[in-house]
Amino acid sequence: MTFHKEGIPSLIITVFLVAILNYIAFYFCPSCTIIIWLVYLLSAFLLITILQFFRNPKRNIVLNENHIIAPADGKVVVIEEVMETEYFNEKRLQISIFMSPINVHINRFPISGLVKYSKYHPGLFLVAWHPKSSLENERTTIVVEHKNGQAVLFRQIAGALARRIVNYSKEGQIAIQGDEFGFIKFGSRVDLFLPLNVKVKVNLNQKVCGRETIIASFE
Repeated sequence: MTFHKEGIPSLIITVFLVAILNYIAFYFCPSCTIIIWLVYLLSAFLLITILQFFRNPKRNIVLNENHIIAPADGKVVVIEEVMETEYFNEKRLQISIFMSPINVHINRFPISGLVKYSKYHPGLFLVAWHPKSSLENERTTIVVEHKNGQAVLFRQIAGALARRIVNYSKEGQIAIQGDEFGFIKFGSRVDLFLPLNVKVKVNLNQKVCGRETIIASFE
């Protein structure tokens, strides 16, 4: 398992904070064993939390041009037909994945193809499961067109804790299924808007694994 590059600034800040806490504890309370051990425990908690959050585990994938794979780790919280109004202006099947703070927060391309659209939207920081978060929260929207002519829209959505969305994808880029397209810090969700004729492979409340779980397949 490796450490994701997006976590380097947070790790540096954490190490600096831990160093200050330990210096204060040893300088002002050298004989206070309880306080020193509390500082040890707090330091270990902070470091483990950052290392855990920005972990980058190796993932296996069997590439299949007919599969739409999970773009993120988390739990499926929405499977419903909706009107998508930002790009397609037509009915689409929405599948949403909620990412808790303990999930891996790397986002990956669900299909291969051409990036037709990539746009950042500033917005609110409603809790990620709020019905309006998909349209009102800070978010980025990416559309990839598959070689079969069908396109998939996926959206990174900030939550109450997630205050930074990283999106690497650019219009005109060739997307490779399973490759990273972004990162969301400290919990949020990812929405997929799929053609209505896909065959869904997941259920509500199912836990999915980014780059490995098959969300749906083209028919």
